[in-house]
Amino acid sequence: MTTSATPTSTTGSESSKTMAGRKRYEGPKDLIKLERQALTNALSGMSTMNYQAILQGFAAKGIAAENIKPRENVFTFHAWCGAGQVVRKGEHGVQICTYVPRDVTDKATGEVTTLRMPRTATVFHIDQTDPLPAVQEARGRLRCIQSEMQKVGK
Repeated sequence: MTTSATPTSTTGSESSKTMAGRKRYEGPKDLIKLERQALTNALSGMSTMNYQAILQGFAAKGIAAENIKPRENVFTFHAWCGAGQVVRKGEHGVQICTYVPRDVTDKATGEVTTLRMPRTATVFHIDQTDPLPAVQEARGRLRCIQSEMQKVGK
């Protein structure tokens, strides 16, 4: 995960500013980009550094170890939104530590260096999510269409 969203109301030139290293978003389009990026980052990462913490954390919540598959059914809040799921209100995830790239400019030389900075994130298991209403509706329509196609084909 490279950025996190902090909902704020901004006006004019404030919109491009960042707060505490977190990118602000202004509306649905920015949030959709953030969610897609979060899902892409979650699926494309190669590190297994947090696997033990994830397994222990969700096992403590009563989820069977064989059902805990990081990068398949364990994602951050925004990654789940990007996948068409929403974390249920009141659910508690597992804290992990991740490293995100951050550009640092040397004030003396102006040289930009990319460093990997530690950041905590919370991940949730698929059992803690529900389909987004729009996704649920689309799946229902798809089932109806498939059913009608089967009737026509018979």
